[in-house]
Amino acid sequence: MSECTHNCNTCGQKCSAPQTDNPHELSRIKRVIAVVSGKGGVGKSSVTAMLATAMNNKGYRTAVLDADITGPSIPKMYGVHGGVQSDGSGIFPAQSAGGIRIISSNLLLENESDPIVWRGPIIAGMVKQFWTDVIWGDVDYMFIDCPPGTGDVPLTVFQSIKIDGIVVVTTPQSLVSMIVEKAVNMANMMKIPVLGIVENMSYVVCPDCGKRIDVFGNGKAVGDVAQKFGLPVLAEIPYDARLVEAADGGKMDDEFDYIAPAADILESGLPVKAH
Repeated sequence: MSECTHNCNTCGQKCSAPQTDNPHELSRIKRVIAVVSGKGGVGKSSVTAMLATAMNNKGYRTAVLDADITGPSIPKMYGVHGGVQSDGSGIFPAQSAGGIRIISSNLLLENESDPIVWRGPIIAGMVKQFWTDVIWGDVDYMFIDCPPGTGDVPLTVFQSIKIDGIVVVTTPQSLVSMIVEKAVNMANMMKIPVLGIVENMSYVVCPDCGKRIDVFGNGKAVGDVAQKFGLPVLAEIPYDARLVEAADGGKMDDEFDYIAPAADILESGLPVKAH
């Protein structure tokens, strides 16, 4: 048998399509959104946190599954430290000051700076356990912070968890447009809808004159990719020292208006009744 390409459209093998895993029996999760990027360093985790905070502040019960096992940053962004609790039935997620439920590999380490030196299958297995063994309770919107690229962990997420949609994060450089296409094409191969693109580090506002400065170009490359695939650009997020300070200081429960258009689209496109 030839090696699986994970693209059922072009496959001649007669095998059963992969089945997604069920979450913990005490978890009721209505919507799951994966946040992905074709490459690292584009601010994917920051966008994940901003989206989660925006939906939490709209009155939805919100959670973040940090699937970036070897480069976890979600707990620090929310000022969450220390271990998680468990009992005989499962693991309980930590909570941010604003009530966002969080699970991350960093919450399982004795020292937050300890490296996780594992091979791909073990890392992928931990991501699955975050889905199946964590008692999430009632969640309206779960955001999964995927590691960059199109390797083992994003593939595990797409195949093991029923994903309702994907948000692709990128920066404006032309160089990145090809990488964005890879991420979108992977989602299409897995038959998961792409909700849109968030352009991060989009521009800088001059503190003296207020003029917009396009540090990485005018974002035409991102617009071209969005148009090619018929996708909306959900938000353009500038460099902002306040955002950096919030992430570094564990204050990502604070809301930023930049992500509001994306949150509104997620709310209207994946409707769930707020509480």
